[in-house]
Amino acid sequence: MSISRGGPGTGLLDRRVERGAVDRMLDRARAGNSAVLVVRGEPGIGKTVVLDYAVSRASASDFRVVRAWGVESEMELAFAGLHQLCVPLLGRLEQLPRPQRDALAVAFGIREGQVPDRFLVGLAVLSLLAATAEDQPLACVVDDAQWLDRSSVQCLAFAARRLLAEPIALIFAVRGPGGDPELAGLPGLTVTGLDSADARTLLASAVGGRVDGEVRDRIVAETRGNPLALLQLPRGLGPAELAGGYWLPDPRPLASRIESSFHRQFESLPRQTQRLLLTAAADPTGAMTLLWRAGELQGIPADAAVPAQAAGLVELGARVHFGHPLVRSAVYQAASAGDRREAHRALAEATDPEADPDRRAWHRAHAAVGPDAEVAAELERSAGRAQARGGLAAAAAFLERAAVLTPDPAQRADRALAAAQAKVQAGAFEAAVQLLGMAETAPLDELQRARVDLLRAQLAFAANRGSDAPPLLLRAAKRLEPVDADLARDTYLDALNAALFAGGLAVPGAGPQEAAAAARAAPRPSHPPRASDLLLDGLAANFSEGYAAGLPLLRRALSAFDRETSAAEDLRWLFLACTAAIHQRDDARWDTLSRRHVRLTREAGALSEIPIALTQRAYWLFFAGELAAAASLVEELQVATEATGSRLAPYGALGLAAFRGREAELSDLATTTKDEVVQRGEGLVIGLTDWATAVLHNGLGHYQNAMAAAEKASAYLYNVSSTAIWGLVELVEAAARTGSLEIGTDAMRRLLESTSASGSDWALGVEARSRALLSDGKTADRLYREAIERLGRTRMGAELARAHLVYGEWLRRENRRVDAREQLRVAHEMLTEMGMEGFADRARRELLATGETVRKRAPDTLTDLTAQEAQIAKLARSGRTNQEIGGQLFISPRTVEWHLGNVFAKLGITSRKDLR
Repeated sequence: MSISRGGPGTGLLDRRVERGAVDRMLDRARAGNSAVLVVRGEPGIGKTVVLDYAVSRASASDFRVVRAWGVESEMELAFAGLHQLCVPLLGRLEQLPRPQRDALAVAFGIREGQVPDRFLVGLAVLSLLAATAEDQPLACVVDDAQWLDRSSVQCLAFAARRLLAEPIALIFAVRGPGGDPELAGLPGLTVTGLDSADARTLLASAVGGRVDGEVRDRIVAETRGNPLALLQLPRGLGPAELAGGYWLPDPRPLASRIESSFHRQFESLPRQTQRLLLTAAADPTGAMTLLWRAGELQGIPADAAVPAQAAGLVELGARVHFGHPLVRSAVYQAASAGDRREAHRALAEATDPEADPDRRAWHRAHAAVGPDAEVAAELERSAGRAQARGGLAAAAAFLERAAVLTPDPAQRADRALAAAQAKVQAGAFEAAVQLLGMAETAPLDELQRARVDLLRAQLAFAANRGSDAPPLLLRAAKRLEPVDADLARDTYLDALNAALFAGGLAVPGAGPQEAAAAARAAPRPSHPPRASDLLLDGLAANFSEGYAAGLPLLRRALSAFDRETSAAEDLRWLFLACTAAIHQRDDARWDTLSRRHVRLTREAGALSEIPIALTQRAYWLFFAGELAAAASLVEELQVATEATGSRLAPYGALGLAAFRGREAELSDLATTTKDEVVQRGEGLVIGLTDWATAVLHNGLGHYQNAMAAAEKASAYLYNVSSTAIWGLVELVEAAARTGSLEIGTDAMRRLLESTSASGSDWALGVEARSRALLSDGKTADRLYREAIERLGRTRMGAELARAHLVYGEWLRRENRRVDAREQLRVAHEMLTEMGMEGFADRARRELLATGETVRKRAPDTLTDLTAQEAQIAKLARSGRTNQEIGGQLFISPRTVEWHLGNVFAKLGITSRKDLR
């Protein structure tokens, strides 16, 4: 591959397509538009040479270049690859916002702190790259990305998807196809074999002698033009095979044959050279001083490296660099188990226990012949350090190895359970199942058995949020009752939450009402009840005995959340606290708690929790009639869901389409969402989709369609799901408009069970509005006025606007046109201002029927903006800096500035102050 047709220094045969792709991405980045490229191909196909070309061209074009390599043996060490790439850039660390700076410093072990959310680390990497690129274009090159640790590849993929208006080129090489799912969807380039002419040229350069034409053609065909195979495979063939045509094709996969070629070369080396090469293969750091110390400890002479270097298997310069990644794996696999243990033992002894205790522990673990209590304890300490810096995968790997090396069965079970817990949190579900199996081979006490059940339940819920989790959580909670009452109660609350998500798709005996009944029988806390205890008792009573039974306890729980809870408790339980506020129809508490939930998730950098917090807040804004703010949150929610890989159903988009009156949009969302959630068992969204459909059709005046959807929504988990109660409100209105008074009266009876018990202005205002729809004469008039008065004292603007609308419609039918116009004008103005287009058009039609002239609203220039531009404009108008906006929307400050430039051009303004 050293023969060049690409110009001086390129080192490339042919590869015009690859060179062109690299040149274009560098040109794009140099012009200030970020570019990403994932180079895929089989081992030996030339990916690294393409990356070398990119490095050469970037360096010649005044880019700053940083480079990293994935190493198979470091795949379990969290942020190892990211650290390798970012170390040269850490001089910019202090320029990052404090949460990002702290997260990255903790992840890299620079300082101690709380476990950072991996997506906050990803945002920090994005900001670090953008800050570095302010001075000169930046090229980030990552080879063998399939061997990066999961935390690193997630963070880099996160950053790659958020780059836009920065002079940054980010290029990965990965075995493909499907070398790493985290990089799926990024712009890609597949490297294929050389064409026949170039393949024959390269083969001739490797052999240096006569090759029989038939043998040559067969080698070219068998290798499919793979450059490394063309260079390596002939080394295993003798002169007779090359010249006489007596070579048989090897049936093994190509990568295996290349590795076998390296294997043969390794076995031909002197014994001391083999030992030195093995030691280098066992150490992924590539540190020369460490290699020489470890070699000295094994009695390996310094000149042992010469034969390996002469064979091109390794280069020993400032760092150890193998000729190809397959050389490392071939050397390690070819060595005997005893030789591998000896290499790891020497590396452990050569590693500074103060500077790098975790890597030393890792080497000691691989040097152990059998169970070793001391090494296992050291691994457990390493796991603690890894977990403290957010390295869940690394912590799990350390604990897993510690469990294997633990002689005592009970202690081994404890460590296996801890490893399984870490694996669940890290998303390694299959490994977690295997570790649970390991734990169960030992005699377990009751607490350990309960932990096994709890982990299996958490595994099921984490995997798909479906119907498998509730029964497992209930069983775990029951088992925990006699051994850890507090953990049992928290597990019942988790079970109740899981049952709510499973909803109507829950397995028999494990639905929300059954979970509530089981929780009610849980042991009482031995201490003053925590906020979570009160929440559990209140929701359990609410779902098992009805609203009246649960309300006093829920009010106490929400009071506790007002004053007593820690940030950790808030992050864990605020979703359910908001649910409790909704059940009470306490709009003020729902406002306060949902606002706090979003703020805390942002401040804590708990990006994996942001989608659920944004969803709760968006729904409060829907009912408040603040659809512009809600749309901004839904846009942010979609960005957060994409960024975090959350499987949460599109609750926000469904609600927004319903309140805006977007029929086609809601129909598409409803169809795709229902199909998806049925497969994984997230039944909660089914009732919500029916409710959203009912809202939409009531707004459009399609009352038969609204009634059909509302009947399904109101039947869905009645007394448990908020959407069932919301569905009753829509059902009363649709039934009244279609003359289905029996259906409306029955719906009203069920609605009264919750509204009268709540007693809040929101509840009683909606009750009065609904009763008015089924009444006539003075009674209807009094109830409509009561609804407007009560709802006017709340923040529920959409509910108030709808009260004015239905009152105006009733007045028109009563031939009180002047009074009708007054109410309908208010309704039309409110609904139009809110963006509730379906209901606003309904009010417009009613006004026209009274003889009123209704002017069409002038087009809003804001509609020229994209959703993200509008969101950025609103945040900038509120006084947020570019850095603050970028942190909230997971983009860089420079990208924010780029979007604002588009906003200014579209709105015809010149500065941020004009946004006001």
